Amino acid sequence: MSKVTRALLSVSDKSGLVPFARELVALGIELISTGGTAKALRAEGIPVLDLSDYTGFPEMLDGRVKTLHPKVHGGLLFRRDLAEHVATAALHGIPPIDLVVVNLYPFEQTVAKPDVILEEAIENIDIGGPSMLRSAAKNHDSVTVVVDPADYAIVAEQLRVHGRTTLELRRRLAAKVFARTAAYDAAIAAHLNQAFAGSSSFPQALAISAPLAQPLRYGENPHQKAALYGKFNESYTQLHGKELSYNNILDLTAAAALIGEFVDQPPTLAILKHTNPCGVGQGASLREAWDKAVATDRQAPFGGIIVVNQVLDLAVATALSEIFSEVIAAPAFTPDALELLRQKKNLRLIRVTGRPELVAPADIRSVGAGSYLWQERDLGQVSAPDLKVVTRREPSPAELQAMLFGWRVVKHVKSNAIIYAGADRTLGVGAGQMSRVDSSRIAVWKAGEAGLSLAPSVVCSDAFFPFPDGLIAAAQAGATAAIQPGGSVRDAEVVRAADERGMAMVFTGVRHFRH
Repeated sequence: MSKVTRALLSVSDKSGLVPFARELVALGIELISTGGTAKALRAEGIPVLDLSDYTGFPEMLDGRVKTLHPKVHGGLLFRRDLAEHVATAALHGIPPIDLVVVNLYPFEQTVAKPDVILEEAIENIDIGGPSMLRSAAKNHDSVTVVVDPADYAIVAEQLRVHGRTTLELRRRLAAKVFARTAAYDAAIAAHLNQAFAGSSSFPQALAISAPLAQPLRYGENPHQKAALYGKFNESYTQLHGKELSYNNILDLTAAAALIGEFVDQPPTLAILKHTNPCGVGQGASLREAWDKAVATDRQAPFGGIIVVNQVLDLAVATALSEIFSEVIAAPAFTPDALELLRQKKNLRLIRVTGRPELVAPADIRSVGAGSYLWQERDLGQVSAPDLKVVTRREPSPAELQAMLFGWRVVKHVKSNAIIYAGADRTLGVGAGQMSRVDSSRIAVWKAGEAGLSLAPSVVCSDAFFPFPDGLIAAAQAGATAAIQPGGSVRDAEVVRAADERGMAMVFTGVRHFRH
């Protein structure tokens, strides 16, 4: 690559632009620019040539057509190592453009506004910017292309030292351009698909583009490489402790989704292990909620994730500091609680911002063979009016409260899922078994190990009871009421079994399988 003599600058994000442009001018590089970028540079006394003067063709159609010109794309695309290309460019009066500095109209930020209209979104679809970026990136053997202001410094440094950039840097910047334009197009496609086809429609082509957030030490196991991509760090801020692991991140996101069910509830604390809740409690304070949550299972919290729905204070921090936890997450920490917990060197303390599970509307899973599953997130909730009483006896107020509490938790337990709950606490959790009866047995056994009585309690099932045996086992364990989706061909038999035992049972009409 020859020395850089000419640069084209056209940016929406003008952070760092002025000092970078000054450096280019000091190095004798001619600057060509467009509209607002040229105006911003001139306001700082930086000499710049308007693109319309360079091409001899005016901007038109409200600026929609300004960079789509042979003198621009020819100057970017002609190969300097091919005599025919060089001769053609000279014949048509197309000088080389050696450096392109472009970032795009803020489409993603525009459509993120709650009141955005379709016309505004469409006007923020950049056409010329991606075209220039792609032209420059394709010809990166000869052209340096910068799409991210974070790269101004390294480009300026190399120009100062060598008058040109290295091929290694140009390759890296070119790859970054194609990643950015892919993400940009994916955002446009997703928004227009929703706007034109309705919010319930799924994308006809699945485009996933997410920047590298951080490499991870390893995956689920030490022999697996792993990395984190996307906007995770916009919702989760690490305040202390070791770097999050792959498994920590899985557990943390599961914990945030669970505690999101209790955002408007009294102080609530949940303990999770391997993405499953092993204890959830509510109280007048988080300290009281902790006592109830940990009572469900005093072994599982070791090395687990603890999450709360309110500011974590010193009282509960003192209790939490007595056990080994991998991660403690909260919307905020009081200064004294943070000071105490930071005494544990490796304990990861995470501030959770907002409702991370609501940021993206879909769950996406890789299923091998180059294939993916897409589904809407399971954000369904029920309230008392949604419940259908199917037994002769209606639930008591205490049973109803326990039903609604337990239903918020059971949807976050791996299927087959059974939990026994009181009005403000879990009493036993059975997760991920091949038989619903086995899940119930495990939940009963865990309650027994914890010394908790299930008489009385409410049994909560994420899917229908396929046979009466599961309900009968719950009644024998002490449950006096049940909440389940209903929908089995044997619903009548299950209801009859409940009536025979004086149980109250409600159907939600909503299943919460979680695989």
